[in-house]
Amino acid sequence: MILKKVLLIEDDTVLRENTAELLELSDYEVRLAANGKKGLELVKDYLPDVIVCDIMMPELDGFGVLKALSQDDRTKGIPFIFLSAKTEHKDIRKGMEHGADDYLTKPFTETELIGAIESRLAKVAILKENRSTQAERDSQSETQIESIPDLKNYIIQNGEQQHLKTGTTLFQEGMHSNRVYLVLTGVIKTYKLDSNGKELITAIYKSYDFFGFSCFAPNTIHSEYATAMEETGLVAISADKFKRLLLENHGLNLELVQLLSENLSEAKEQLLEMAYGSVRRKTASTILKFAEKIQKDPKGNFHILRSDLASVAGIATETLIRTLSSFKKEGLIQIEDRSIKIIEIDRLRQVD
Repeated sequence: MILKKVLLIEDDTVLRENTAELLELSDYEVRLAANGKKGLELVKDYLPDVIVCDIMMPELDGFGVLKALSQDDRTKGIPFIFLSAKTEHKDIRKGMEHGADDYLTKPFTETELIGAIESRLAKVAILKENRSTQAERDSQSETQIESIPDLKNYIIQNGEQQHLKTGTTLFQEGMHSNRVYLVLTGVIKTYKLDSNGKELITAIYKSYDFFGFSCFAPNTIHSEYATAMEETGLVAISADKFKRLLLENHGLNLELVQLLSENLSEAKEQLLEMAYGSVRRKTASTILKFAEKIQKDPKGNFHILRSDLASVAGIATETLIRTLSSFKKEGLIQIEDRSIKIIEIDRLRQVD
């Protein structure tokens, strides 16, 4: 049996050796490089079937490796998977825009690693089998989408980029709905207005979240508002094009259904919390939700309007402010100007 060849470029010695062992146990031939410069030296002679590469490295980072490979006809077609830390969302976007095929966020599991590699190799094999003409090659590379990361990558490369300042409304209730959106940076909130003009937040979307699926409803009219909670970059794709992608890539439909089901489950949990949770529990849970989605400053603070917290928690703003003051006195959070910092995350999770 001819083993598939993997080149692993990673400067962390322990992670590099452990990952290599996982790959070898899964019947891959593995070569290792401690930085981008050494990795490029190996590529030309080794010509691996797939490359797994860290982003931040000495000598030459992952972006430099990807750029050099793309300029060589022998290596530009090799599947390329980035390894990134959770805090490197902007770097992930940059890598995908420059031609990376996929990314794994550290720490990753053996299943995620092997799944990403096998998916890339399968894609290459399928494209080779079906590539009889140049027209076929162009069609396959544009529409062969096998997973949600593939879909996001396609939309980033082919969609319409938009930038919203804080407080900018993207769409409002009653407007025609004809696009699906992917958040790249920042945060978007969707909400409805009650008879008194009070916001009732329905969802919060952070980097790499989809929204705007109301375009699939029969009347294709937005039933809510969408506004940027901070400076936000996003990309839009027309509903018609999105539907064509689903029709041409049947396996993608199941993944998308699963994604939407998870979103629905989160919404149900939020409704149950709003209906039956105590004020303290609602407030604590909402702080934790926003902390996951909003980018923090170097001190760990995140800025959030009290009215937005109250809307998601389903309580009056005055009640929320009193509860925040109580949490501050208990040492659970720190409040500075209009920003919040979680001090005791485990205790906050245990609030009843």
